[in-house]
Amino acid sequence: MVRFRQNRPELRASLQTCGRIEYKSSSKNTGWNLTLKKYIYIFSTSGWNYLAVLCVQIKCFHEIIMIGYSVYHSYHLPWFRTLSWYFLLCVNYFFYGETVTDYFFTLVQREEPLRILSKYHRFISFALYLTGFCMFVLSLVKKHYRLQFYMFGWTHVTLLIVVTQSHLIIHNLFEGMIWFIVPISCVICNDIMAYMFGFFFGRTPLIKLSPKKTWEGFIGGFFSTVVFGILLSYVMSGYRFFVCPVEFNNDSNSFTVDCEPSELFQLQDYGLPPVLQSITGWTTVKLYPFQIHSIALSAFASIMGPFGGFFASGFKRAFKIKDFANTIPGHGGIMDRFDCQYLMATFVNVYIASFIRGPNPSKVIQQLLALRLDQQLHIFNSLKAHLTEKGLLPALEEAA
Repeated sequence: MVRFRQNRPELRASLQTCGRIEYKSSSKNTGWNLTLKKYIYIFSTSGWNYLAVLCVQIKCFHEIIMIGYSVYHSYHLPWFRTLSWYFLLCVNYFFYGETVTDYFFTLVQREEPLRILSKYHRFISFALYLTGFCMFVLSLVKKHYRLQFYMFGWTHVTLLIVVTQSHLIIHNLFEGMIWFIVPISCVICNDIMAYMFGFFFGRTPLIKLSPKKTWEGFIGGFFSTVVFGILLSYVMSGYRFFVCPVEFNNDSNSFTVDCEPSELFQLQDYGLPPVLQSITGWTTVKLYPFQIHSIALSAFASIMGPFGGFFASGFKRAFKIKDFANTIPGHGGIMDRFDCQYLMATFVNVYIASFIRGPNPSKVIQQLLALRLDQQLHIFNSLKAHLTEKGLLPALEEAA
């Protein structure tokens, strides 16, 4: 991951090269050229981790689609692979368009082409999907009806599992790098420690789907991951680069990850239970509130995370395959390595929405500024009347 405010000569050179592209047809083409530059700027300055998530998503989708392609012997189905990749493109266009509009609303409203794409984004997305749907219907062949509908369902379930989860990972990244690094590190730690405890102390089988998994490894992995999550959270909470969300700065016209850390990432005193006080001799300890939340993340990674692996094991057994692919020699495919991560990404996104994220005043102001002047005036008068009724506005006027 690169720091957004660093001077990157190679990135600056690439953007300047994009800026030298000239369209001689009309000023409208110039506008679309600027739009293209903005999209390149958004995703290039966001760091390589966003590109890595997209690459992992595409590879996982490819591995699962190829399993269906080989298992159902759908070698002669017309347009099957073409339509599968087309639907992947449509879904990514929808999700990434929603993300850009949500997080970079100000930037979108400043550029006319982007504003048009944003306004009609969902209609365009639906039209693209509808085109693929019609292409599928037109490709139906009498002797392959059932098989074609099998593969149509296979593609859509794959999109649900892979693309939706990777979209949530991107959302977690925009909330701050710490919401991305800590969860995936906890899953990796749990895999390693569960293996170690199972290897040295394992005696009791855990689940039939994975005969090598043991209760000893499961329990040992849980406690190790919780401790690891608390320590990693303590280290990362002290750096703004990891805790600040990605934001677009209107004044500097650039993307930043610099902010005043919220209370979640500021040290606070916590009282110890009497038992721990008698052992340690301390009455209080200084912790970041995020460390408390990391216990929930670590617990999920240890208890529920492995079920993603069990699900993948059951899937492979159902189709009598050992691995999703042979992308990584000796370790199977990319999906074999990320089967637990997708489940973790969903939990983190739900956890942030339920317990962390509150109303965002900056987004409300951005949306208000996009309204017509008469609508803004109506909201202003309504808000003024509300504050006056609550007795806040007179106090503010006296203070002024």
